[in-house]
Amino acid sequence: MPSNRLWVATRKGLLGWHRDDAGGWRPNAAPAFLGDPVSQVLHDARDGALYAALNLGHFGCKLHRSDDGGSHWQELAAPAYPAKPDGDDDPVPWDLKLIWSLAAGGPEQPGVLWAGTIPGGLFRSEDRGASWRLVESLWQRPERRGWFGGGYDHPGIHSVLVDPRDSRRLLLGISCGGVWRSDDEGANWALSAQGMRAAFMPPDQAHEQNIQDPHRVVQCRAAPDTLWAQHHNGIFVSRDGARSWQEIPEAGPSVFGFAVAVHPQQPATAWFVPAVKDECRVPVDGRLVVTRTRDGGASFETLTRGLPPPPAYDLVYRHALGVDASGERLAMASTSGNLWLSENGGDDWQCLSTHLPPVSALAFD
Repeated sequence: MPSNRLWVATRKGLLGWHRDDAGGWRPNAAPAFLGDPVSQVLHDARDGALYAALNLGHFGCKLHRSDDGGSHWQELAAPAYPAKPDGDDDPVPWDLKLIWSLAAGGPEQPGVLWAGTIPGGLFRSEDRGASWRLVESLWQRPERRGWFGGGYDHPGIHSVLVDPRDSRRLLLGISCGGVWRSDDEGANWALSAQGMRAAFMPPDQAHEQNIQDPHRVVQCRAAPDTLWAQHHNGIFVSRDGARSWQEIPEAGPSVFGFAVAVHPQQPATAWFVPAVKDECRVPVDGRLVVTRTRDGGASFETLTRGLPPPPAYDLVYRHALGVDASGERLAMASTSGNLWLSENGGDDWQCLSTHLPPVSALAFD
């Protein structure tokens, strides 16, 4: 069934939209956390809980949960790093800078949550976010010392995927640290970025798995071995559970971008928001478009109906493009404060707002 509620995490609070009886979309009566930067939002389909991560700068990162659809919120413990051992020469601070991703555990794991953070730590909660522990098996990997920041000063985990067939199987996307896979609920880890290419590195290092910069990694729910990645310098697809990746050479205006979404039932269908990379980070030729493939990357359509004409310089972040469980309803929001929704897989878009704070993430409920 299509989702009828949408949550939008912005620099000035968490905003909500709902679909009314006439089929139109309306904003909720009041935002949550008005004035506070919300970095991530998660709707947990297992119990209906809603989670919001905040980044309050001097006051640190905070985490809240609502059990009544956003009407009331309870503050939870935020993930916390242990003290760095004396004499440790790790250049990365052992201090939480950002909760960059949140993911629910499997249906047979009530209360289990995962949090990916900057500076590159993965945390697990077994009590709906009341407490967290750092996954030491990943944090202590020697390869972690080779990770580095992309847009942020330090590396971070932005994609946490739980395999719907087996909740012990986890996949992480790290900027810049490649893709990592665990088949035993995080006890052991292996690099899974074979086939990715980092054009920003010297040619002899371009294919090193540990320095790849996947901006976002998503997994098809009905066919979990198919994954799509929007990389810093390309689009990549895996059809073997991330054991290998294939680069897609052409994809419309550009293969650079941050966001990617995959159809939950059709693994060959995925959406992207192309841009100009590196110092520009704006739509190509000032024309905001969405690209869609329905044949596994063999060809791409450029979707524009309902999107603004040039000049438009909206940038869509990693978590600001989403598709609901039906695969037909999509939402997209930008750092320029614009929010769009499509009811037909991206063929047509309607603008829900043009005056929001910059948007970092969104989620259907």
